[in-house]
Amino acid sequence: MIASLETSLTRGYDRFILGYPKTCLLILSLVFIVLGYQATHFKLDASAETLVLENDQDLAYLRQVVARYGEQDYLIITFTPKDGDLFSKTTRKALAVLRDALAAHPSVASVTSMLDVPLLQSPPVPLSELAQNIRNLESEDVDITLAQAEFKNSPLYPNLLVSPDLKTTALQVVFPEDTRYRELLNRRNTLRDASHQRDFSAASAAELAAVSMAFDQYRDQARAKRHNDIADIRAIMDQYREHGDLFLGGVTMIADDMITFVKSDLNIFGIGVLLFLILTLSLIFRRVRWVVLPLICCFSAAIAMMGILGLTGWEVTVISSNFISLQLIITMALTIHLVVRYRELLRETPNADQRDLILRTVRFMVKPCLYAVLTTLAGFGSLVFSNILPIINFGWMMIAGITVSFFIVFTLFPTLLLIIGKQAGSGGGGSRISLTGILARFTDRFGNQVVIVCAVVFIISIIGVKRLEVENCFIDYFKESTEIYQGMRVIDRELGGTTPLDVIVSFSPDGIQTPGETKTAQPAVSSRTDTVPSDPAAADDDLEDGFAEFDDFNEFQTAEDDEKYWFTSDKMEIIRNVHDYLESLSATGKVLSLGTMLAIAETFNEGTPLDTFQLALIYEAIPDAFKNLVLTPYVSIANDEARFSVRIVDSEKSLRRNAFLNQVKTELETKIGLKPGQYKLAGMMVLYNNMLQSLYQSQILTLGFVVLALMIMFLILFRSLKVALIAIFPNLFAIFFVLGFMGWAGLPLDMMTITIAAISVGIAVDNTIHYIHRFKSEIPKDRDYRAAMHRCHESIGHAMYYTSLTIIMGFSILALSNFMPTLYFGLLTSLAMFIALFAALTLLPQLIILVKPFK
Repeated sequence: MIASLETSLTRGYDRFILGYPKTCLLILSLVFIVLGYQATHFKLDASAETLVLENDQDLAYLRQVVARYGEQDYLIITFTPKDGDLFSKTTRKALAVLRDALAAHPSVASVTSMLDVPLLQSPPVPLSELAQNIRNLESEDVDITLAQAEFKNSPLYPNLLVSPDLKTTALQVVFPEDTRYRELLNRRNTLRDASHQRDFSAASAAELAAVSMAFDQYRDQARAKRHNDIADIRAIMDQYREHGDLFLGGVTMIADDMITFVKSDLNIFGIGVLLFLILTLSLIFRRVRWVVLPLICCFSAAIAMMGILGLTGWEVTVISSNFISLQLIITMALTIHLVVRYRELLRETPNADQRDLILRTVRFMVKPCLYAVLTTLAGFGSLVFSNILPIINFGWMMIAGITVSFFIVFTLFPTLLLIIGKQAGSGGGGSRISLTGILARFTDRFGNQVVIVCAVVFIISIIGVKRLEVENCFIDYFKESTEIYQGMRVIDRELGGTTPLDVIVSFSPDGIQTPGETKTAQPAVSSRTDTVPSDPAAADDDLEDGFAEFDDFNEFQTAEDDEKYWFTSDKMEIIRNVHDYLESLSATGKVLSLGTMLAIAETFNEGTPLDTFQLALIYEAIPDAFKNLVLTPYVSIANDEARFSVRIVDSEKSLRRNAFLNQVKTELETKIGLKPGQYKLAGMMVLYNNMLQSLYQSQILTLGFVVLALMIMFLILFRSLKVALIAIFPNLFAIFFVLGFMGWAGLPLDMMTITIAAISVGIAVDNTIHYIHRFKSEIPKDRDYRAAMHRCHESIGHAMYYTSLTIIMGFSILALSNFMPTLYFGLLTSLAMFIALFAALTLLPQLIILVKPFK
């Protein structure tokens, strides 16, 4: 039955593809034109959501935190003056001019610098004058010496606006709130969450599609605008570099630069691989047609895949930015196998009809190529079992791309070859690399030693795999020459850290309310009579030292004043203890919370903690501008909770993120006395750690899946357990060698290197399939296993060498990336492919010779 099906498919292929080559070419050309147009809709995405787990509940909670406390879109500019004195007249003047130039930009809502923030101790301001007599560094009567001391010792400014050594300062460039973007994003996310429910209606599905499209369009417009804004701000910075060292930072800039990196990588990888392929094909085949035809196939496959991505709105992330290189490499590998086989047949039967030669080539190669493609699909398909969203999308993207490549190679290449006809001498003239013959003789002589050495290396590699870690620093994802690295390094080391962590503490009996839970409305704060002094006169007596100026203040005038009585002494003690605890941790940089305001307020009370009534008075006295800076982002009275904004020093070498987060959770209970459910951790620190912790598990899952899938395919293809085991071991050897090398070298798993094992097995196993398939056809000739090995090395061995060389050098092009995970991915995958080629031409044939699986 199978033979009958193969015969029918062959006849159909010969009749419709080879029988009407020009018609087939016309149809393919029209398809490529349409997809080429759709490729103009090709999109990139470098948002934070591309670095998180799929359906991460911590992401949903973070969105709730952002909605509750707000989130600004801003950039950070670090400034280190040439003269080393932040407070000199020259530096202050330069800062003022820079600040004003930035503030004048039409897209900037405000700029906050050390020149603008309130100074309460330069000289000291009486509490009664806080609202009217706030100084800053530009005030005429400010005392610069006292200002320096205040910036150095203030609970607020060190590690936020200035470095502890007062050598570096930061300017915060705030963009206006984009309410339209937030509305679309929230609506899309709400509908997405609802789409997982069974009662999600067709009308809601249609709304989700419409909102998603509207969001994508608006987001693309906003990104383009913000890209131009960032370019303008960099141009402004360039005008002031003579005054000091300036670096740009912030999430907005990182996301924009990441998109720039992705675009650059796509161009560099595509062009680099293309140039290398031209050089490689020229050296191997030394015929124009064997250079042009494969390149046409590669170009067509890349355009077709980009068109499909544009048509479906499938966005490329940093993880999948190398898909064009992979597309070109895999397409080229398939094409080379067809070229090599065609040339062999042409040398053997130079007078054969061109159509017959092409049909015989396709018939002989379609089966091993199909299984090679299926194994490669299994490799990339294993990535779908990862919990990391961009890796899942990358897996699906490459599954689609490889399928497109296979279809194009087996339609476009034979069609073009048939149209241009035979060329005298085109079956020879190529470079016959002697390496395959050398490896055949080496295996023939030292085969047993090869097996022993490989076994020892395999054991050492397994030990190395156990040393693998997932801990890595986000700053180290970028080359030191990039502004992202330089800016993040300054902010991380000098200005309080880079990775945000939110600690939310609830004072509600219901505890933290996560998304999806209902929350019972809290009673008005004014109903809590225990928070209001029962004897106002007695309270006034307690305020004589430093607070007597509020004797005429009537705190009970209106109900609108009631929220100030939320600030009870018991709550403030908990907030102060949590703040001090978080600040004491070695991995934390700057900690901002209501505790910051309490520390500032206590300076007016000789360092003594404030009681409930004093807190209420302070709340009323603080100016709105200062209140928005130190209070509003850190307290939600309506939800009866407080927020602690922590920045983690990402470059701290001793930092182990998972252990750190677990330590915080444990000690909030054991040291502070909080109960489970009364606190929750959120922010990018949590999301990033979730992603890191899933890497090792994902590595096991993806590798396990691909090995199982390959074993099943080998059993189906070769119908022999012995052959299946022989086929799988050389590929496992290559993968464990690379993973073991990473473990021994101290290279951690990251978003890119986690894909090496699955991808390398999927690609490298192609050589195994082609070699065993050829060995099966050679062994019946004389039943001499060693002679068959030499014949295989001199035939299919050349195609394996050519394709592997192309793949190795193609992946090496990724070393040009500014994104370090991509760089490591390229070099380590190249290493894996080299080891796989060596194992396929030494270990594999020796195992076949030892086991003799073919009867």
